[in-house]
Amino acid sequence: MLRLEDLFSRISRFIASPESADHHAALNVLFEILEVACRADLKSDLLQELERQKKILNALHNNPEISEDALDSLIAKIDQVSADLLGMSGKIGQHLRDNEWLMGIKQRTGIPGGVCEFDLPSYHYWQHQHEDKRRADLNVWIRPLLPLSDAIAILLNLLRGSCKVHHFVAHQGTFQQMQGGRLAQMLRISLAPELQCIPEISANKYALNIRFVEANYTAKTTLFNRDVSFDLTFCSMQ
Repeated sequence: MLRLEDLFSRISRFIASPESADHHAALNVLFEILEVACRADLKSDLLQELERQKKILNALHNNPEISEDALDSLIAKIDQVSADLLGMSGKIGQHLRDNEWLMGIKQRTGIPGGVCEFDLPSYHYWQHQHEDKRRADLNVWIRPLLPLSDAIAILLNLLRGSCKVHHFVAHQGTFQQMQGGRLAQMLRISLAPELQCIPEISANKYALNIRFVEANYTAKTTLFNRDVSFDLTFCSMQ
């Protein structure tokens, strides 16, 4: 879901741009979405999780600490997104696979420099159409996949909203915590931007290990040999 969230965010920004080069980038991201979303169980997993969250939310009715209007609005949004997902017939992205022109471009994008004007003159022609024409085509191609984006947005928002923040210090750049039965579906790390280090995380149901390494883009990985103060957020839906 995180990969698809990132890809849908990027393609949205590229499509909004007027530049032909950005629309080329949007097409490349579209092909990435097609590859990531091809899992046969993706749609069913999303539908099951949406239904599970709907049941949890329905149980919150008549809770004085929760706005009934906001709760009803969220449940209605889940119902709409679930209906949109159910309306996605056939294999995800099949409308793209059936487009021989797009698949020809996709095949050439795997070759360095493979989409030059002399390789794909029809694509060169498309890139020189008016931006409104290119944007309309891109929206037609991405629109059947948007129910995935909407479902993922709801589920990740619920996940990020169900979290607890803890403050820790990684002594000499390393941190370990035994989980003790605590479960988390997603971990988030926040640290001061002036700290020139990057967290590397490994975790299982027994232990969490974080190793901070120097932000050095030319040398091999080196441990950030200083104490690092950071916030660790455990996100877990019921």
